[in-house]
Amino acid sequence: MAIRKKSNKNPPVLSHEFIVQNHADIVSCMAMIFLLGLMFEITAKAAVIFVTLQYNVTIPATEEQSAETLSLYHYGIKDLATIFFYMLVAIIIHAIIQEYVLDKINRKMHFSKTKHSKFNESGQLSAFYLFSCVWGTSILVSENYISDPTSLWRDYPHTLIPFQMKFFYILQLAYWFHAFPELYFQKTKKEDIFRQIVYIGLYLFHIAGAYLLNLTHLGLVLLVLHYFVEFLFHISRLFYFSDERYQKGFSLWAVLFVLGRLLTLILSVLTFGFGLARAEDQQLNFSTGNFNILAVRISVLASICMAQAFMMWKFINFQLRRWREHSSSQPQSVKKKFVTAKGKTSRKERENGINGTVTSNGADSPRSRKDKSS
Repeated sequence: MAIRKKSNKNPPVLSHEFIVQNHADIVSCMAMIFLLGLMFEITAKAAVIFVTLQYNVTIPATEEQSAETLSLYHYGIKDLATIFFYMLVAIIIHAIIQEYVLDKINRKMHFSKTKHSKFNESGQLSAFYLFSCVWGTSILVSENYISDPTSLWRDYPHTLIPFQMKFFYILQLAYWFHAFPELYFQKTKKEDIFRQIVYIGLYLFHIAGAYLLNLTHLGLVLLVLHYFVEFLFHISRLFYFSDERYQKGFSLWAVLFVLGRLLTLILSVLTFGFGLARAEDQQLNFSTGNFNILAVRISVLASICMAQAFMMWKFINFQLRRWREHSSSQPQSVKKKFVTAKGKTSRKERENGINGTVTSNGADSPRSRKDKSS
């Protein structure tokens, strides 16, 4: 993300600069149209599709399961409208954090252009990762997914999910879709666009895959695990920008990153190689949402393994680059100390003589005065 320079001149309406400077206000007006549509009976039916979750299924209460009726949800084509609306909300929140938090810190710290861009990226992502971690962990605890690991594959397909889980996935997809227009709004450099698109695409591919293949339980656990490690990295980078001597956070992140990759692979292999492989119903059925066949299991597991290998490759390159920078900075510091020490001795020698030669002040030395008096 590049630095947005504010000018006193008002750009032409609907020009490139006008849209970039006022994109939050434009998107806010678009979101208000959907909210105002809820107030009128004619437009309420269409506006509800964008604002509220669709495909609600009410399960009546039974004595064996629960004494209250349950409201569960499944996915459908109307979810695209809901994702679009909350994508607009994500753009608005992004602009609020940028203007009222990150820009104020940037003005105080006086970062360079490179640090400014990385600081904004880490600031936005750390806020999102923290929010998603806390929310995802609360869902895991309330649904008892942590205490019972077999719930990751038991009773598959998980076509009906509670409100909190569906809303979580809708917001996840909306946030990562909002990252595409942000490349334009934040004036991302051309050389960084491809890296950002790959980064965003990997998130959308795996989150949408878990949502559409009814693997929401496993997807939620892996997302919370991955987000926690990423949050630690970006919060460590924020502290590093304020004080470059701060390195403890990166060391802790490096350990947890490797453990997170291993735990991701272990849970994935257990789910697809042990749990779903032993399920009784292993026939492809689109009507019931059952995708538990060998080809799908191998494809999903291979996708997860490739993603973990890609992240490990990026991690190793990052650590090697840090090691090279650290090793290259050490000889320079040693050289500076050597030059400083040599400069001090040369000044002392100039006062008392260099390599045994007598300076102009040598005639006034005590030995010369003694020779003259004798």
